[in-house]
Amino acid sequence: MGNKTYLVTGASKGIGRSIAMRLAKDGIQVVLLARQSEELEDACREVQSLSSSSIMIACDLAQSDSIDTAIESFNGIDSIDGIVHNAGTIAPIRPMFEAETDAWERNIQVNITGVQRLTKGLYSKMKASERCRVTTISSGAALRPLHSWSAYCVSKAALDMWSRCLAEEGEKDGITSVAVAPGIVNTDMQLEIRTSSQEDFPMVESFVGYHRDGQLTNPDDVANKLHNLILNHTTEQSGQRFDVREL
Repeated sequence: MGNKTYLVTGASKGIGRSIAMRLAKDGIQVVLLARQSEELEDACREVQSLSSSSIMIACDLAQSDSIDTAIESFNGIDSIDGIVHNAGTIAPIRPMFEAETDAWERNIQVNITGVQRLTKGLYSKMKASERCRVTTISSGAALRPLHSWSAYCVSKAALDMWSRCLAEEGEKDGITSVAVAPGIVNTDMQLEIRTSSQEDFPMVESFVGYHRDGQLTNPDDVANKLHNLILNHTTEQSGQRFDVREL
């Protein structure tokens, strides 16, 4: 695996950081992409302790210029063997007619439009691999509407279809794509959910209960369960959606 290169977005913390670490344990060169932060720098140092050629790229998927600059940072990388599109945002958690328009549109930009822009910019390097494996992190919210999560539900449903379209169009270039719902994981996103107000999010007490009752999954456990699928999903599996709890 030492000659493989994988890009992981949202790699500074949570599921993305755990996936980056798990890939690095196989000697894979990992490109950690996230907004600039001390957490990103710490994550990169951890990954480099296992895979010294790994690098970090600071990028805000809410900003098109930032994505374009990030794409230029790949100039020294000949091919990309896999991408894990993990970065995402749930905000705004508010009823759809009360949510700020800019926040609603930012969610769509981060969760789907930025994914398309970044992937398109890296297409030539994905094609050069001749066997590029793309994994998108989905959600149960892609399948059903949840009060006050309209932007998140819409963007995750769109991301699932984007993954299927990539599977369809990428086949000729050896590019495959799967979507995976990770379950309820103990991340900053869950903290954001359970600290919402009852007025903004009527189901908040349910999520408080998940945390209180120990029902949240550890990100490292999710990364371990996803690892084989991320590396080795087949052309027959391409275009499918998986649930980590069934792997």
